[in-house]
Amino acid sequence: MKTILLTGAAGFIGSHTARHLLDDGWQVVGIDNLNDYYDPRLKEHRITELQKREGFVFRHLDIEDLAGLESLFKEFRFESVINLAARAGVRYSMVNPHVYMTTNAHGSLNLLELMRQRGCRKFVLASTSSLYAGHEMPFTEEMPVNRPISPYASSKKAAECMAFTYHHLYGIDATVVRYFTVYGPAGRPDMSPYRFIKWIAEGTPITMFGDGLQSRDFTYVDDIARGTVAALRPVGYEIVNLGGGREPTNMLELIRLMEDRLGRKAVIDFQPTNNADMRDTQADPSKAQRLWGWEARVGLEEGLDRTIAWYRENVDLVRDLPV
Repeated sequence: MKTILLTGAAGFIGSHTARHLLDDGWQVVGIDNLNDYYDPRLKEHRITELQKREGFVFRHLDIEDLAGLESLFKEFRFESVINLAARAGVRYSMVNPHVYMTTNAHGSLNLLELMRQRGCRKFVLASTSSLYAGHEMPFTEEMPVNRPISPYASSKKAAECMAFTYHHLYGIDATVVRYFTVYGPAGRPDMSPYRFIKWIAEGTPITMFGDGLQSRDFTYVDDIARGTVAALRPVGYEIVNLGGGREPTNMLELIRLMEDRLGRKAVIDFQPTNNADMRDTQADPSKAQRLWGWEARVGLEEGLDRTIAWYRENVDLVRDLPV
């Protein structure tokens, strides 16, 4: 059985990716620092579900902990590394920019250096559509992304550059996957799909930054997980968009779709636009289709049905989780 290191395994995308890897026959060693950026109970819920699966091993470990990672690389012989551990969120990166660089950039360096030392040849790095700020849609991988508008995006750009450096110098096969607004069951509480569902269901006013006409290329989490696993194939060094590529959906339309499913009207509290937020996003996913035959399968309405069904099944868990 081949063994893979999956960082950020307790995260939203990480937990779904772990399930896909296990289904494909990998032994998955998942690590996560279980930080309190959002309520750790949701992360513990995901890990508890994964630990029911044969072939999954969990270690409570931070990718900033080089000594801890060294011990892990001695304990296991990894065929590949998927790095999904990251400080996420555009707005919080303005509050605490230092931790974004130490985790997203330096943490990625720790992994790459240990891969070099131990002869591990395949690296998959999660990156972000936030790098495309200022470009016309749809976004293509060839666009220059040299003007990131948030510390979060800057830290991800730094990690991308380091991955290329280790490919160039040491021959590590590296794939960077740029994610587009991922949503789905057990999603991140700081992201709009989770927050809006919870607020509408509870009758709490929705905080809306901007006029609500800003739009996103919402991409269902299992589609993202499938693409992340596909990225394990050898490519040399490539940057690949993982996004639906459909017409983007604005926030007011997203709320309307949720209202229809929840049977309640939303109350919206409009606030000024945050200048670290992008106005619109839309992927050109043709490169992923060309390389791997990947395309997003789950449309927004089906994805919302699944997400709201999970919310209702787990209302006792999510009722007290802060957003």
